[in-house]
Order: sequence, then structure tokens, then C-alpha cells
Amino acid sequence: MSSQEKKQRAGRNRTIELTQDDRVRLRPRLLTLSSLNELDTPPQSTVLGDAVQAASRLPTGFVDLMILDPPYNLTKSFNGRKFTKCPVDEYATWLDGVVGAFRHLLKPTATVYVCGDWLTSASIFNVCSAHFIVRNRITWEREKGRGAQANWKNCSEDIWFCTCSDNYTFNVDAVKLRRKVIAPYRHDDGSPKDWMQESGGNFRDTHPSNLWTDISVPFWSMPENTDHPTQKAEKLIAKLVLASTNLGDFVFDPFLGSGTTSVVAKKLGRRYLGIELDEEFCLLAERRLELAESRNEIQGFADGVFWERNTLSIQQRHVSGNGRPPAERLLFSDATEGANGDDPE
Repeated sequence: MSSQEKKQRAGRNRTIELTQDDRVRLRPRLLTLSSLNELDTPPQSTVLGDAVQAASRLPTGFVDLMILDPPYNLTKSFNGRKFTKCPVDEYATWLDGVVGAFRHLLKPTATVYVCGDWLTSASIFNVCSAHFIVRNRITWEREKGRGAQANWKNCSEDIWFCTCSDNYTFNVDAVKLRRKVIAPYRHDDGSPKDWMQESGGNFRDTHPSNLWTDISVPFWSMPENTDHPTQKAEKLIAKLVLASTNLGDFVFDPFLGSGTTSVVAKKLGRRYLGIELDEEFCLLAERRLELAESRNEIQGFADGVFWERNTLSIQQRHVSGNGRPPAERLLFSDATEGANGDDPE
């Protein structure tokens, strides 16, 4: 089945699809490599073409945050384009060329996140260490996937946190995770100690760690879902954007896929530029940007905090009736850690 043939889906399936009218309407919005030569300032758009070739046509030093989600070192088809698994050193050489092509686009204060699986990470660390300061590795749990008969089920992915210098943005209070409190402590007068008592349970806003278990891989009932085979959740990208940029900052994704990074950047008031080799995925990105004009919510992010999975009904009750302004929420956050994630001295 070609990408333009409409699939038969269940009535409740919310996967975003393109109609022929969508394609005709959205295609003129895409920039091409040749059109980049005519621009004096970085565009806020979707570029159809090879990202490495596009990089040389873009201005120097405009990116505050680059989210690099390249093909992993495994054999995978992307709408008919196949990426083939190769030896670790060969993949590292390819990735080094990619990172090097984008390096001049970054501000001295920029942050870079690089996504990969366990095998790809073997190359990512060495490559990123040569170009950036590697500060941490985030591991997030992905529940999708089949079990293995002769190996451990692969249900995690990595995101490497890198910066161009020691001067970088990290907004820790913007990425707190609201967790249920299992054994709540109280003050002598019986009032909650560092937690909130709500009708839906007891909660504490906790500092973000480098182990994420609250991410849902997009699936058929989520309004952000597309047919892209490796789509990242808006919630996952929102954590990176909120932590490492401020309003109006420029977010760049050279392997845009179906547009999640650009969509999240738009919803959160950041500027964005995405590059994607496949036209159908570019058009999906533009359709999602179009939908974001009227639907700017991010599933799993409400009341200025991120929530654990399967708490939607609690989120809705809390935000509608018991929401607190950001300044007051800080009173219920966990203790501050050291700047590098270590325990305070």
C-alpha cells in the first residue's frame, strides 16, 4: 500500500491522515534546498530535502536547541527508504559527519539532545564527546515492542544531553513530574509535608531524573498519532524543549519525521525549523502544525507539570478545579539538588 492510499481504520482511531486536498494545499508551504539560498534569516518552516546538504545553506549560530533523532543503527524502512544496520565504527563515522555538518548552526550557549537505542548509543557517546560536553544520558521506557525468545526484550531508548559550553539553559522548575505519594509524611499539626492532598490522591512535584517511565509511545487513540514508524511522543519532546529553551528561542530538528519537534516548539512558544527527506512526512508535519493552531495541548502535561501515565481523569479534575499558580506550586516541590544532579552538600 502506498503512503497516499487511505487505510481502513476503526471508527475510534484518531491517527492523523492526509487527504489529497491536504497534500495540494500544504505542498506550497514546504521549502526546498534551492529556496534556502534566497533567505537572509533562518526560516520558520519545514524543509524538504537532505539535511546535511541543507546545513551548508543555513546561517551560522542561530540554533538554541538541536534535537537530533537520526536513523538508529538498525535496519528500518521509512516510507520506502531503507536504512541498513552497519558495524559500530561505520555508523559512528556516518554520525560524526552528520553532527559536524550542523555544528556551525549552533549558538555557543546551545543544547543538543541525540536520540538512540542501546546499540546506537555505543556510537553516540564517542561522537558527541568529540563535538560537545556530554552531561548526561536519559533513558526512557518504551512499552511497545515484541518480546524476545533468546534475549531481553528491548524496551528502552536513550537521549544524550550535550551542551556547546558551560553556559547553557536548564529550566528545572519547568519539567517537574507530579507523582503519587505512597507514604506521605505530615507535620506535627497534621498538614502535608512537601506534598499536595487532592481529591484524586496525594501528589508531590519531583525533580526530573534521567530515568523516564512516564512516556507513552503514540498509538491509535492518541490525537498526535501518525503512521511514521519511529514517532516520538509530544510529551517527550516537550520535556527537552521546556528544560533547554526559553520563550522565543530557536529549535532545530534535521531529521523531523512527522513533525513532532516543530509542533511542540510551536505549542510552547518557540521558533522552529525542521528538515525531512520524505515529502509525505513533511506534509504530515505541516498538517500537524496547522492543527496546532486550534489544539495546543500536550498529552501528559497540564497545570505546568508533567504527569505519570494513566492519570488523565485526575489531571482534568485538578486543572479545572484545583489548579495552583506556578509560584505556589514550587512550595510543593522536592528538595533542590546540586547543579549537576548530585546531592547538595
